[in-house]
Amino acid sequence: MRKINYIEDFVKWKDEFTFSIPIRIRFSETDMFGHVNNVSPFIYFEEARIEYLKSVGLFENESDMEGIPIVADLQCDYLKQLFFQDSLKIYVKAAEVGKTSFDIHYMGVNQNDEVCLTGRGRIVYINASTGKPLALGEQVKERLSSAFRSN
Repeated sequence: MRKINYIEDFVKWKDEFTFSIPIRIRFSETDMFGHVNNVSPFIYFEEARIEYLKSVGLFENESDMEGIPIVADLQCDYLKQLFFQDSLKIYVKAAEVGKTSFDIHYMGVNQNDEVCLTGRGRIVYINASTGKPLALGEQVKERLSSAFRSN
């Protein structure tokens, strides 16, 4: 497998994932060549990211949320083609947690247990009114950090 710049040790990196969601590739997500369109993995990443952030409590008090998480950058590395009706598990983990932002990594594994996609993105927590970065709460930082410290 080719070297991916945000992964130092692929085996260790892969073993650190604990959270995943299932994805079944729909016909509408494929292109005229029959494989998954290059924008579809970003939709899968979004779906997995939201469920992951819910699991760490980022959306617990939505009615009185002062801050919101926004994607500052997002990248995907395509390692194997995916096709209509393939089954995927999209894994998500926090890789680095800062004061107002955190890096999230993604891994897509097909029904044959082959890694087909990897990705990463920076999420910035901002004030919903001003658009300025907002400090992450200590509880959220601890929940995000504990995932990669425990591995």
